[in-house]
Amino acid sequence: MNFLQLAYLLPSVQTQGKLMYNILSRRKTFMNILITSAGQRVSLVKAFKKELKKNFISSKVLTTDIHPELSAACNISDGSFKVKPVIHEDYINDLLILCKRHNIKMIIPTIDTELIVLSKHKSLFEQIGIAVIISHPSFIKQCRDKREINSFFRSKGIEIPQQYTRSDLHFPLFIKPYDGSLSVDTYLINSKEDLTRSLLANEKFMFMEYIDKNEYDEFTVDMYYGKDSFVKCIVPRKRIFVRAGEINKGVTKKNILVQYLKERLNYIEGAIGCITMQLFLHYATNRIVGIEINPRFGGGYPLSYLAGANFPLWLMEEYFWGESISYTDNWEDDLLMLRYDNEVLVHSYDA
Repeated sequence: MNFLQLAYLLPSVQTQGKLMYNILSRRKTFMNILITSAGQRVSLVKAFKKELKKNFISSKVLTTDIHPELSAACNISDGSFKVKPVIHEDYINDLLILCKRHNIKMIIPTIDTELIVLSKHKSLFEQIGIAVIISHPSFIKQCRDKREINSFFRSKGIEIPQQYTRSDLHFPLFIKPYDGSLSVDTYLINSKEDLTRSLLANEKFMFMEYIDKNEYDEFTVDMYYGKDSFVKCIVPRKRIFVRAGEINKGVTKKNILVQYLKERLNYIEGAIGCITMQLFLHYATNRIVGIEINPRFGGGYPLSYLAGANFPLWLMEEYFWGESISYTDNWEDDLLMLRYDNEVLVHSYDA
């Protein structure tokens, strides 16, 4: 090889060497991730473990729970910790101490009740180099109040179910609390005779058009929002069967919802990381009705992950390596997920 050929190859060799050095450096670096209120989110913990250990072989996915010894996700994580309820005055301080002690660099919240608390204290964690993957408090407040999220949908040109006043009800109708979650305290009322005084008197209840599932498909849509609050990926999941408010059987669909949502929700001020949206799509007319938004990983996200929407990797790329994420629809269409119960065994458990 002559000098000119060597000079031509040198930049390539240097680039490859730098890349290898970066890879080796990453693998030696401790970039532990904490998933809070892990509960039964075994698949979510496994997804983060898989992606983290590809790049940081010595790093860990850790978990917290009020009762970690009884949490399946805590028992399959790399380590777990008992914490006080999120409403406790010591919760944030205890979490800060835990994160410092265990080299936590990223926190992934998973339940509604912790979102506002963590969002309000996000800067405390950022000051010590910890990224809390959570949206701005103003957006979370909108999502937590279904009256406000209805206004949000309308402002974005997304239809919502027709709303009724107590003096002008049309049957059948659907009742739900404006601050509810997991389908708790929801009622289908078929006739005036089914409507009790206690339901009418409850100030938290909203009365609305019933969306007939014989005419509509129900979708949960996993959407990834980057640091810039622009959407990077949209994965609609048709809910075939739901158990305890969470998808049990579902299928990914590259349908009209993808472009519809990209046009209307390409940017959401304050939206960060994974948000999940509930929508109905009419069989015949393609009418789209927005129901709610949860600004966190939903219980059905593992289907989107297995389809190729790699939110855990993108979070690491953005927050650990400072890379920008481009929009992608490179995920598998028509992927069916059929969930089943499985066991996590803990040996020598002392009850």
